Amino acid sequence: MDEKEATLLEAKKFRVVRRQENRDGGPPVSQEIILHPGAVAMVAMIDADHVCLIKNRRIAVGETLIELPAGTLEPGENPHIAAVRELAEETGYRAGKITLLTECFMSPGILRERMHIFLATELVEGRMSLAEDEQIEPMIVRWSEAIEMVEDGSIQDAKSIVGLLSYDRIRSK
Repeated sequence: MDEKEATLLEAKKFRVVRRQENRDGGPPVSQEIILHPGAVAMVAMIDADHVCLIKNRRIAVGETLIELPAGTLEPGENPHIAAVRELAEETGYRAGKITLLTECFMSPGILRERMHIFLATELVEGRMSLAEDEQIEPMIVRWSEAIEMVEDGSIQDAKSIVGLLSYDRIRSK
């Protein structure tokens, strides 16, 4: 397959391109896609029965969502390093242990963003260090309450649903 690419938009955290792909035996296919360096999210366990979620104001949807702490990778950054940084920035917690739970593509029809979801344990409290444009409030909830929030639709964020349900499955084994 041959590919041709034209940049349509260069933004701070991503790039939008029109990519044309010549497929064997068929006409060329053209699609606009968002190139993204990837991101991390953390299931931050305070103890065996409590998880740290965040309330995060999301301008794109005009709502404050309940989410896992998360953040965008710097180009070429190791996801494990980003997870340590983002957890501290958004919650103040430092993890004694961070383990990869799963990876997924958030919206592969238009977006090349690989989400790396980690389990963060052995947490130690510290100070948050939010970016100027972030409106984030940590919230500690019982594990069962977090799962109920997924089930009743209070948590609508895809990475948070994937992370919480992935870890819940491991916990119940």
